[in-house]
Amino acid sequence: MTYLIDAWLDRPHPYLRILHRETGEVCAVLEEEALHELQDQGDLDLNGLSSSEPMVLKEVVRNLFLFCYARALRPSHDVHHKIEI
Repeated sequence: MTYLIDAWLDRPHPYLRILHRETGEVCAVLEEEALHELQDQGDLDLNGLSSSEPMVLKEVVRNLFLFCYARALRPSHDVHHKIEI
């Protein structure tokens, strides 16, 4: 499967979505709070997001999916996340 990263990080309420390239279906969404958490942890690589290297982008998408899964598994988190593979 191939994915697209749709990132709007320079807005008042930034978000990042991972889309299935062929269908356009939204597979994961990271909103402002999650993006700040990623940045605070040092796990949001803005250079990786703007890379044209397939292996770099694959690693970025992989790490974003892993973060979404970990966040969705937290018992104290009541925000519903859409995560599909």
